[in-house]
Amino acid sequence: MLKTELTHPDILAALAGSGHFAQVLIADGNFPILGNRGPNARLVHLNLMPGLVDALTVLDTLLTATPIQAATVMQPPADYVPPLFATYRQKLGPATAWHELERWAFYEKITSPRTTLMIATGEQRRFANLLLEIGVVKIASENF
Repeated sequence: MLKTELTHPDILAALAGSGHFAQVLIADGNFPILGNRGPNARLVHLNLMPGLVDALTVLDTLLTATPIQAATVMQPPADYVPPLFATYRQKLGPATAWHELERWAFYEKITSPRTTLMIATGEQRRFANLLLEIGVVKIASENF
């Protein structure tokens, strides 16, 4: 039996095959996932129906399994601040770098060979796509 909260076999396999700087996309229900899939990305469908499974549930679960050093979101219009961004930043913590990219630059970043996992969710909130960059597991004696 596993001790981690994450038990999805395809997600575990993708994370086990990923290393430092690999990218993981949590895609909302509106993201065109097949048209923006990179050459090394494993695709996992968790989008059972609108609202299930949501992006925060996926993020919370991934955070139990792997360190995250950076997060990238799609830049919203100037007159809109997605409420979800504050929640993401709170869950990721202050040590996680935060980036916002213009829509097409965001899509291009996702199609990189560094993207190893794309998780399709049923998330319905606008601008909920979240691209995570895997960090390193620090040994207790390391100071970096």
